[in-house]
Amino acid sequence: MDIRDIHTPVMLDRCVELLAPALEAPDAVLVDATLGMGGHTEAFLERFPALHVIGLDRDQDALRIAGRRLDRFASRLTLVHTVYDGIGDAIATSGRGTVDAILFDLGVSSLQLDEAARGFAYAHDAPLDMRMDQSAGITAADVLATYGEGDLRRIFERYGEEKLAGRYARAIIAARAHEPIRRSGRLVQILSDATPAAAQRSGHPAKRVFQALRIEVNAELAALERAVPAALGALRVGGRIVVLSYQSLEDRLVKRAFAQAAASTAPAGLPVELPEHAPRFRFLVKGAELAPDDERARNPRATPVRLRAVERVRDDVAKENA
Repeated sequence: MDIRDIHTPVMLDRCVELLAPALEAPDAVLVDATLGMGGHTEAFLERFPALHVIGLDRDQDALRIAGRRLDRFASRLTLVHTVYDGIGDAIATSGRGTVDAILFDLGVSSLQLDEAARGFAYAHDAPLDMRMDQSAGITAADVLATYGEGDLRRIFERYGEEKLAGRYARAIIAARAHEPIRRSGRLVQILSDATPAAAQRSGHPAKRVFQALRIEVNAELAALERAVPAALGALRVGGRIVVLSYQSLEDRLVKRAFAQAAASTAPAGLPVELPEHAPRFRFLVKGAELAPDDERARNPRATPVRLRAVERVRDDVAKENA
């Protein structure tokens, strides 16, 4: 099957529209910090004939697939195997000090969701891996086997916002005493058995727990917390960044980082804002944008997305004084 039939980039036209003003220069550089199967990058390389893209991904399978898909653009494409918080090093290694645009399409990719053997989807019985980079790190099965009840409850509450976190943690501890929990099907059964009938009617009992395990295994929020400030710092004046988030924890982190970057640093009560206190960034969209209704109808994975975007309007004070 053609990869274009299984991978539909989310809010593609809007991403191109927002980043296009920063990409008109003949030597423009875009960082696709979450390359995935290359759908967004393909569109940018087609639209801007002189553009160079630095594509980052922790998933080596994704890099291989994207590399084949984008082979005709090989001279304008640099692929880097790294987590997105390695964006600063990736840019520096490419020989550039700043870039023109950055795109983050967060969350689990179509490749990871659709490959049942990776263990991301609670709808398929598979080994509980959930690593985006299968060459390193602990698996979800390792977390379930070694974390205590308190730690399991913590990650279910924090990363899954799960109201039954304590109940599920106790059920997992009890179940693993009899047999290790190595497959998604068994975990789903444990969670279903521990869920009151009334709660079962409000959604699948495994959804939030699987999200929490995935975030813990891949340290997603910690990486994002480092990556967004690094990305903002790597943009030239006039450079733009777009972030697509798929769950509230990601979106709140991005919202907070953008708000801080777009705020004045003038002390309270100062009658006149001095130039060095002026905001470094400006918002390109009001709040968080949703995917259009027609896109959500044809691509269900666009339903939860929240898009935020900002533009750098001035350098940091330290750079201005250098």
